[in-house]
Amino acid sequence: MKKIIVLSLLTFSSLFASSELDEIQAQLKQQRIVMQKLQERVMELTKADEARKKANEKRKEDELDAKMASSKSSSSFSQNAYLPAIALILNMSTLGRNVNNPEYADYAIPGFIKSGDAELPFNPNKGFNFNYAEVAMSSTVDPYFDAFAIFHLHKDAFEIEEAYVRTRALPYGFRVKAGKFKSDFGRINSKHQHSWHFDAQPLIYKALFGPDSISDEGIQLQWVAPTDTYIMAGIEGMQGTNKQSFGDPDSNNLYVGYLKSSVDIGENLSLLGGLSIAHGKTVLKKNSNVYGVDLTARDELGAYSSVIWQSEYLYRNKDRANSTDKQAGLYSELIYNVNHNWATGARYDRITKNDTVDLSAYSVDTSNLDRYTALLQYKPFPMSRIRLEYTRDNSKIIANRRKSINEVMMTLNVATGAHGAHDY
Repeated sequence: MKKIIVLSLLTFSSLFASSELDEIQAQLKQQRIVMQKLQERVMELTKADEARKKANEKRKEDELDAKMASSKSSSSFSQNAYLPAIALILNMSTLGRNVNNPEYADYAIPGFIKSGDAELPFNPNKGFNFNYAEVAMSSTVDPYFDAFAIFHLHKDAFEIEEAYVRTRALPYGFRVKAGKFKSDFGRINSKHQHSWHFDAQPLIYKALFGPDSISDEGIQLQWVAPTDTYIMAGIEGMQGTNKQSFGDPDSNNLYVGYLKSSVDIGENLSLLGGLSIAHGKTVLKKNSNVYGVDLTARDELGAYSSVIWQSEYLYRNKDRANSTDKQAGLYSELIYNVNHNWATGARYDRITKNDTVDLSAYSVDTSNLDRYTALLQYKPFPMSRIRLEYTRDNSKIIANRRKSINEVMMTLNVATGAHGAHDY
């Protein structure tokens, strides 16, 4: 009996070992199949990676060839990353005035503007006015220059207001501008109409320079001192086509110089002041000199609240054949920005000196040429603005008689696109 049991155990063990061997052999066979498939996949991926590397090398070679071909005809600097920034500004108004349109278009300012010579690019008519659409473009040209262009589109005219290049990185605080541009004479001359605190041009600027102020072809050199206090000096050579104060057509005849500085007093009050001079020749080949002094104070009352007081005084000596006109005037304006939506303000304009033989042509009182303006402004958003202004103007001769002009005007100004903030 014992022998039978032992033989049975031996037989069972043998059968179990044989079954386990078969299972292991089957697993090894399956693993060999898996390994073969993995090797095939590795070979496929290796071939694909080699193909990708060859494609990248070919692409790099093609790009290098293209750059080398391009460099044969142009600079290697690419302008694709410097596409022009474009802004569009629209300005329109509606107004009431106690003078009809033909008479107002024929007004005179005694001693400065003769009847019929006044230019009226902004708000000329009672009722509705579309004053202009302004298109501004700016771009980096290359590592050395930026380019700027500003176009005015009126109802029946197209005007290149400014178009110039400006250097980017001159040493020692220098900067050069060349082309057609608005001079940095004084405080407001270089500003565009939509950036003024009031819609009407200051009376003394209108009288001495006309609606475009000093804006001409020329070249400008400015220098900013390497000091903690802002000090900037500039000189300009311009063609001098402004006929109200200059206008010699034979060559460039206008030279402008100025010195500007600003200081901070405490944490909230800042002062900006400047001295300017413009020297040129008139159409009679006589000297004409305009001197200017300006002062602006800004007091920050809060995050969006401030008070701005801005004033300028201009004085002109203009030679004639046998005499010299000595004329001067000023404006002073106060703006209270209540918050980021509302602002109010007032401005006073006055001709303070008017010694000229041209006054003999008038048989009416030509003294006390002044103007008062009050303003209320609402800005629903920084890029749009609605203004309501009241003006009483005592500076003009209308239909050969001295007349006080009362005017109520509402203007809408909107800006779209890449339009930067204006300085104050």
